[in-house]
Amino acid sequence: MGGHYRGLMTDDSALKARIRTDLTTAMKARDTETVATLRMVIAAIGAEEVSGSAAHTLTDEQVTSLLMRENKKRAESASIFDENNRSELADKERAEAAIISRYLPAPLDDAGVDALVADAIAQVTVDLGEPPAMKQMGQVMKIVTERAAGGADGKRLSTAVRSALQ
Repeated sequence: MGGHYRGLMTDDSALKARIRTDLTTAMKARDTETVATLRMVIAAIGAEEVSGSAAHTLTDEQVTSLLMRENKKRAESASIFDENNRSELADKERAEAAIISRYLPAPLDDAGVDALVADAIAQVTVDLGEPPAMKQMGQVMKIVTERAAGGADGKRLSTAVRSALQ
């Protein structure tokens, strides 16, 4: 789906195109659960694209970020439903999270996160000419977040960076 919309290119990112293709496949297979979840994801992407002062097309990184937020919402909802003895609703949320997870990068293990943090600290050390302190945590986080590319959430990354800088 390409074209112009008020001067903006509306070409889909590769990830968004893959989600649309998978939606078509799920519709043909009559997989109602996948269809409902992917429609919700496409609606969330569309809402994100028209939010703000000007319409814009999301990049793969932005779509991944949105998918991570949606996945986190499902996990939180499932936990709340479990606490309230609503296992059927919790199972539905977990099933949606599993479908969304297909489009997320493989999660980084602890060794992978530690390696990213060590590399980022080494890069900042070269840039500064000395090892970074806590006041340079933002510089280190920027590099780590970029390189993690959705493989770990921000809280996990910041915890690892904080402990490495102390």
